[in-house]
Amino acid sequence: MDAHRQTWFITGSSRGFGRSLATAALAAGDRVVATARRPERLDDLVARYGERVLPVALDVTDAAAAESAFAAARRTFGRVDVVVNNAGYANLAPVETAEEADFRRQFDTNFWGVYHVSRAALPLLREQGAGTVIQFSSTGGRVGRTPGLGSYQAAKFAVDGLTRVLAAETAPLGIRYLVVEPGGFATDWAGASMEVDDVPAAYRATVGAIADVLRGGDAAPGDPDRAAEILVRVVKAGDPPTHLLLGGGAVRMALDHSRDQIAEATAWQAVSSSADTGADYPVDLPAAR
Repeated sequence: MDAHRQTWFITGSSRGFGRSLATAALAAGDRVVATARRPERLDDLVARYGERVLPVALDVTDAAAAESAFAAARRTFGRVDVVVNNAGYANLAPVETAEEADFRRQFDTNFWGVYHVSRAALPLLREQGAGTVIQFSSTGGRVGRTPGLGSYQAAKFAVDGLTRVLAAETAPLGIRYLVVEPGGFATDWAGASMEVDDVPAAYRATVGAIADVLRGGDAAPGDPDRAAEILVRVVKAGDPPTHLLLGGGAVRMALDHSRDQIAEATAWQAVSSSADTGADYPVDLPAAR
């Protein structure tokens, strides 16, 4: 096998980031196991790139289907070098009034789907002694606090936590992990993919404001095709970061959040340390901000 040709396994390949990334990997000369709930939507990729594309039907909430998809990838290409957990969606509603069933369905895709695919990939990556796993999170998976996205952002925080543990567990096995944290991008994430519930009066100033922005249809600044090309370059460079923010807005939000966290931990350091046996106690609380 050409040492520069890699095999990618990408969930949610029919649209959005997944489609852009599949196209970028194929344009770079690589091979792609392109998974989607409706693989017929990948017919144009197959027509253009032929045997370098393996379309596979996959509902990421089905653990057995994830295992079968990796078995098909192995039969066809012999290995998988890059696993991309991209499939996901969000609906908008206050936590108080969102239907529990919908909250759980979102979590099933956005967290458990990542779990199923990551777990199904591990035996093959471990046997190979190499591989890169890309987990699509969001700036909200680092910063959070977007009203109306309780299930989505909770799942993204959980994906980050899971990935940090996986990275520690598999560190000696040659498996690397990259958590991608995009800001606003011109995909249909906030379009046809998103349901927006009626917002009760008590939440109009918070959830309602986000709903107005999303319904307004303002163009997001991020270019998903350019982001996909960046990710292909990062993977091929061979030393990816543990986390990669995408978009200027994402960088600004993350830096502001980190500065706030450092300032708060520093202000409360004496109080926090006083919980240890033998430490000075009690200590003064910090002055109100």
